[in-house]
Amino acid sequence: MPIDPTTTPNTDNPTPDGVWTEERIRALGAVTDLLTAAQIFGLGRALAYNLARNGTFPVPVIRAGTLYRIPVAPILATLRLTSGADLTPAAEQSVDHHRDRSEGPQPRSQPTRTPGEP
Repeated sequence: MPIDPTTTPNTDNPTPDGVWTEERIRALGAVTDLLTAAQIFGLGRALAYNLARNGTFPVPVIRAGTLYRIPVAPILATLRLTSGADLTPAAEQSVDHHRDRSEGPQPRSQPTRTPGEP
């Protein structure tokens, strides 16, 4: 089931068995809410808010008004679940099939002359 970013995640029972796997954490997207991140780390609600307020939550916290948002990449890194993969979909290959222009201009080949020609 696709995740709708406009809804608030159900943090009462986020997973059927209560276990957070790498796949389930990655499925959260780029950011998640504080209570979901707290559940991943096994923290209670009051402690999570206290740590976020004091700047001691296990990962960086983004405060947007009265909301706390937690980037998912640092959660994965803290849990040592990073595989070097980005959380965003891979960019599609360009339709431009010309040679890489970063190589700079290529020298033009000079016409070969026969000896004795001007």
